Amino acid sequence: MAKRIARALAACCLFSASLPLSAAELPDYQRNSDWFTDGENRLASKAEDERGNKTAKNVILFVGDGMGISTLTAARILEGQLRGESGEENALSFEEFPHSALIKTYNTNQQTPDSAGTMTAMMTGVKTKAGVINIDSDALRADCASSKGRELNTFLELMESRGRSTGVISTARITHATPAATYARTPERNWEHRAEGDCKDIATQLVEMEAGDGVDVILGGGRRNFIPTGADGERADGRDLTAEWLARYEGEQQAQYLETGSALSAVDIAGTDKLLGLFTRSHMRYEADRKASGADEPGIAEMTDVAIDLLQKNDDGYFLMVESGRIDHAHHAGNAYNALHDTIAFAGAVKTAVEKVDLEETLILVTADHSHVLTIAGYPTRGNSILGKMVTNDGTGAPQAEVAAAGDGLPYTTLSYANGPGHADLGSETDADERYTTAVNSGRKDLSAVDTEAAGFYQEALVPLGSESHAGEDISLHAIGAGSDLVQGTLEQNAIFHVMVGATGIPVTAE
Repeated sequence: MAKRIARALAACCLFSASLPLSAAELPDYQRNSDWFTDGENRLASKAEDERGNKTAKNVILFVGDGMGISTLTAARILEGQLRGESGEENALSFEEFPHSALIKTYNTNQQTPDSAGTMTAMMTGVKTKAGVINIDSDALRADCASSKGRELNTFLELMESRGRSTGVISTARITHATPAATYARTPERNWEHRAEGDCKDIATQLVEMEAGDGVDVILGGGRRNFIPTGADGERADGRDLTAEWLARYEGEQQAQYLETGSALSAVDIAGTDKLLGLFTRSHMRYEADRKASGADEPGIAEMTDVAIDLLQKNDDGYFLMVESGRIDHAHHAGNAYNALHDTIAFAGAVKTAVEKVDLEETLILVTADHSHVLTIAGYPTRGNSILGKMVTNDGTGAPQAEVAAAGDGLPYTTLSYANGPGHADLGSETDADERYTTAVNSGRKDLSAVDTEAAGFYQEALVPLGSESHAGEDISLHAIGAGSDLVQGTLEQNAIFHVMVGATGIPVTAE
């Protein structure tokens, strides 16, 4: 495919240079336009990437939880505007990858999905119900007995059991639905520290994982699910799973347990075989909140950097899943500011990975599990703040002197939500979860005196809900490196599993 594109580009240039100017030829001012040459160069760059048909020894799957197309667009614009540019022409790091596809996200029982069912599809090749992790759709949600005999094995387990190293990173609790779907099986995503019947809770499954010798690198939040209630945890059974995890490898491998970002920065990679970092009691902080608070938590790029250093010590290869979990949480609160800033940080982590690995033997996939009901609407002039109020232009590109008003005489923002808790003005507050301390406030509001670009601004919502909902449209998949040529067209979400299996050539049976 890449060679065909390259030949087509060459033919285009020969055609325009050899024929006299006619209605069929592109005039010089068209071919010399910055838009024309930029598009030509970008396509030529993608066409030169011949790594896509190689076998991958390593796979890194990046999942932006809730990172739909509108989130990508808005984050791309914001990233450019933070550099002083207009923003629209910017591209997030992974948007430059040579291969991409659209992904259909529905669960077997819902048009608009949840993260448990969507990540199950990616990790097992099988779609299932909302709320169910790595159990097929014949089981009943939250019914332990019905899940027996319907368990699904994951790509991480396949890699682990075949001698590859494995890692799981999340800015959410490491037992939350998306990261849990890499290693656990449960009919109820909320069974993070306790389960019903003879099912095991998610945290216990991680520590006791039987495939290979267990996950090698585990970095994220959710410490409360691993420690007893008397130690500020949630475990009523009194178990300290962090101690059990360390004991599992005692005398055999060098294992470390960490709780701070400074400890992560000081890790001796050469002297470490296993790494468990639980940096917060529940979810990790939003990126903007982490920076504003000065909390001793690592960022997603730092966690990615350390994980790759440790995993690539295995010459047989590795699988790493990196989730930016709080994009989703900010959207649920109706706070585009944090959702976009976490998306930008996520793109930075992808850039870190690309710069560290050998793409001749590594497949990098970047996707989302589902979208959100964030909309980009109106007719703002180019370069208008993506978080700002609507300012149009006079048709020539010159911005109007005043903020545009809607039919009700009130100003409005480019970004809004189709449903959710609605508007709130919490000023400089960088923790989007604070929105839940105030009442639902949907519908139109007078934003004339409100700073809509502040971290604590929550966009208006049309339909009142206590929490903004997921959306059901397709999301994107971006790929680079070995095996990336398998990513193209419109795919079912469970095809991502088959892309990873196909790229690595890893056997899926004991034989």
